[in-house]
Amino acid sequence: MGRRRLRRPDPADAARALPEAIAALSRTLPAAPSPETFRRAKFDHPEAAPALWRLLFRVLSPLPADGASASLALEAQARWVKSALRSQGYPRRALVQLPDDGSQGGRELLLALAWLLARGPLPERLLTQSHVRLGDEIPVCECEALASPGLSAPSVEAEGFVDIRHLQWLMGKLRLQWRNLMASQQEQCALLGKIHSYTRGCHSDRSLGHLSVTETELLRDPEGGRQLLRRLEMENARLEAALEWRHRELIFWQWMDTVLDACSPEASPVTFLPRIPEPGPGAVRLLARELQTLQEELREAAEARRAAWQAVVGGHGPEWRAARRALQTAVAQDLAALQRAWEQDEGRARPHGPRRLVRTDAKVPGGPGLWAAEATEALRAREACLEAALRQLQGQCRQELARLAGARPGLIWVPPPAR
Repeated sequence: MGRRRLRRPDPADAARALPEAIAALSRTLPAAPSPETFRRAKFDHPEAAPALWRLLFRVLSPLPADGASASLALEAQARWVKSALRSQGYPRRALVQLPDDGSQGGRELLLALAWLLARGPLPERLLTQSHVRLGDEIPVCECEALASPGLSAPSVEAEGFVDIRHLQWLMGKLRLQWRNLMASQQEQCALLGKIHSYTRGCHSDRSLGHLSVTETELLRDPEGGRQLLRRLEMENARLEAALEWRHRELIFWQWMDTVLDACSPEASPVTFLPRIPEPGPGAVRLLARELQTLQEELREAAEARRAAWQAVVGGHGPEWRAARRALQTAVAQDLAALQRAWEQDEGRARPHGPRRLVRTDAKVPGGPGLWAAEATEALRAREACLEAALRQLQGQCRQELARLAGARPGLIWVPPPAR
């Protein structure tokens, strides 16, 4: 029996698979750029830059797409994208050096999008944010709530004159908007309670017992059901595109290697570590070798930076050593806070993600949902964390004001009362 020959991939099939993979990714993204935009961005054509600036703004913006943020000028969106990527630790400095008018940088923006895709399940997160909500939901998340307020922010000298009265006016405006937001949320909760009470017993699912706002709107305006059906069909299409993207994801990352090779090298280049779906034995061995190579490169880079940092710190004396000890203490406090939170919960998962609001009687046993007492406890823990962080920031501000006042002879500084 003859030896079976392995079938080599057809270059024509690979050429067709790449546009299909990019098209599947595009259908999962909010702005849905065409595969031709990605191709032009690879060769850094200027006509691809505006679409990618808008795409990154839609991806990074926490506000809904139909809000006032979508009408911002391209220059404002470009500045916001730069700031958001920098705050998330994007390593390439070439993106910050791009002009703010949004006319250039297609290749750099393509690398930034790939960096966001490599960090986590970006299409799934975007689908979760924009999914059609049939019930009245409340977001419950306690992932970032720690007992300690976190690391102290480094002291930054202000450039130029700072008007204290303008800062006070901004603080007053922020407090007013916060009160308006709280009042609107309380009014919304009161209206939801009325709808849930008036529609009790109208739902076919006895575990729910009442209608939501969307279901009540369908009873009032049956024509709105067609719009809801269209929205559900669009969501199903995006879900199918996300599944197709996961099957063709490796083709996209192989293409991104060629894009990265066309870029100018930097001291801190972008590194992509994509997730390979269902790898075989050969792919696992290849991935293990790549991970070992990356680990060696990371160890060498870390040792070089550690030696340079110790050389700098050794020349500054005890102040830098004290700052290092303070940083180590803060990190130890955060780790201890995480350990205490884990021990208090006995390893149980914290409430996370949106939960549907369901009105039930006190005598009726609850289902697998989240009770209001649990949500209130999570919010109180988050409130305590934010208050601790606020007290720490207020203390830092008082110390900085005292330092500035001491630097000016003859200036009398009266500290504000502690709250």
